[in-house]
Amino acid sequence: MLTRGRPLVRPVVLAGLSITVLTTLVASANAQGASAKPELISFRSGELELKGFIWKPAGAGPFPAILWNHGSEKLPGTVDPVAPFFVARGYVFFVPHRRGQGRSPGPYIMDQLRAAGRERNSMLLRLHEAQLRDQLAALAYLKSLPFVDQRRVAVMGYSFGGIQTMLAVERSSGYRAAVNCSGAAQTWGSSPDLQARLIRAARNAVMPVFFLQAQNDYDLTPNRVLGEQMKASGKPVESKVYPPFGFGAQGGHSFCVLGASIWGPDVVRFIHAHLK
Repeated sequence: MLTRGRPLVRPVVLAGLSITVLTTLVASANAQGASAKPELISFRSGELELKGFIWKPAGAGPFPAILWNHGSEKLPGTVDPVAPFFVARGYVFFVPHRRGQGRSPGPYIMDQLRAAGRERNSMLLRLHEAQLRDQLAALAYLKSLPFVDQRRVAVMGYSFGGIQTMLAVERSSGYRAAVNCSGAAQTWGSSPDLQARLIRAARNAVMPVFFLQAQNDYDLTPNRVLGEQMKASGKPVESKVYPPFGFGAQGGHSFCVLGASIWGPDVVRFIHAHLK
């Protein structure tokens, strides 16, 4: 239970609520997010039984939801640095583990790419298309949950998960908005097939997309190019490059996972506006 001492000054009133009441409400929301615990779940993608983690606000719902597309990390886990931020603001947060990563079976995508040799460029796209099926299966599972509002689901992805997010934006799959953080920042320059595929997805997008990155990320080109393609096609799009984060390119790349307190308000505003 939250407690506070006697205020030292008379509280200021804003729109019928005092600063002390507003502060208590914000603290309550943050505490709710911090106290939430992820639940390990299973879902089917074709013949595979995949795993993932669901974070849920207190109460029966139905709640808006965010599906988080993890990066290429072998053990994506529960995404603790991000999930509580959204749970505190009333969102279900779902972290499905695509095949070969985290708790899900199958060969690890980076091992497959390292072994591909000269076929790496085409292999990268084929593997992402296969993992797109996992993402869409995860979305179907998320929408089946009784505490999720099927009409208010967004997707957010980081790095390889940003690629996954872009592959989904051209489909009428049930997402209403998308956030691409650093998608293809490490693979754009060496992957012409992927470039063409993502540009096509941007041109055909059926939902608004918010592109974000830190200034010192590996490569700002993909977000810039894809945002420009969406804008030229008359699609609703926002884009923001934040100040440098951490040290070096990897520090900038980690902004997507470690910088929720910075990009979070912008992302929540964007998602909320498009889930109404």
